Amino acid sequence: MMAKIVHGSNFKGVVDYILDKDKGVQLVAHEGLFMENKDTIAMSFNIQSQMNGKVAKPVGHIALSFSKEDEPRLTNHVMAHIAFEYMEKMGLRNTQFFIARHFDKDHPHVHIAFNRIGNDGRTISDRNERLRSTRICKELTLKYGLHMADGKDNVKRNRLKEPDRTKYRLYDILKTEVGRCGNWNVLVANLKRQGVEVRFKHKGQTDEVQGVVFTMNGYHFNGSKVDRRFSYSKIDAALQHNRNVERTNNTYTADTPSASADPARGELFSGSLGLLNGNGLSCNAADAEANQEMAEILRRKKKRKRGMRL
Repeated sequence: MMAKIVHGSNFKGVVDYILDKDKGVQLVAHEGLFMENKDTIAMSFNIQSQMNGKVAKPVGHIALSFSKEDEPRLTNHVMAHIAFEYMEKMGLRNTQFFIARHFDKDHPHVHIAFNRIGNDGRTISDRNERLRSTRICKELTLKYGLHMADGKDNVKRNRLKEPDRTKYRLYDILKTEVGRCGNWNVLVANLKRQGVEVRFKHKGQTDEVQGVVFTMNGYHFNGSKVDRRFSYSKIDAALQHNRNVERTNNTYTADTPSASADPARGELFSGSLGLLNGNGLSCNAADAEANQEMAEILRRKKKRKRGMRL
């Protein structure tokens, strides 16, 4: 869930935009307005705004956007409920407003138009509103189990101009490759195949690496400028994590008996690993050695028993 906040001076302009039929608009909720048509809505806003003529921009306009993954459960009723809670937490109360849903984009979103001049003539504060909005959006996203999308994932790439177009293309490439590579050599080779050159920045005249620069389509970008997760240190940590995961998975594959030979035994063994190791993904080397030692002891005991029978 993300919010875009805009202030303005023209109520008719925001009303015409939000209630444009070409956007597949559906009115979700409203309060304190004459809703006969666009003109009466704008007139209602204007009359109340005259109670405090000192405010140059009495128009409040907020677009609440949600991830496409959440669309199946975001009915108008649910979106209205979330919008009301957002407004309450933002202090947008005791004033005129209407909420409308648009269907002109891939992701679900609603628009909130409100009067920054309250019903009592007081101005609704906009102090630190963007910081407060970011925090509230995160709270509501977690509360309602909504998809937590990266802000860059929602940017329309085809609308970008250079160098932003290349920067976001580079972001998409790095997001994929850093997530699946296990060392810098593989990462650099994979990036080069996609037209990305990599250069490392060193500390003074030493061999100590302290930064990374990516070059694509003639543009140069420091890793941290593409995204904070792509600084040298964070990429290095991600690659190390990938190596650890791969090593763990390889250990598990080598040490685990085949379940196909005895399905029941394989299922029991898998369940035991899940209970003992928490995530059910691997057992460490010490456990593997202990299991092998126990198997050897049992084999020797069986051999001695067969000797006694003879």
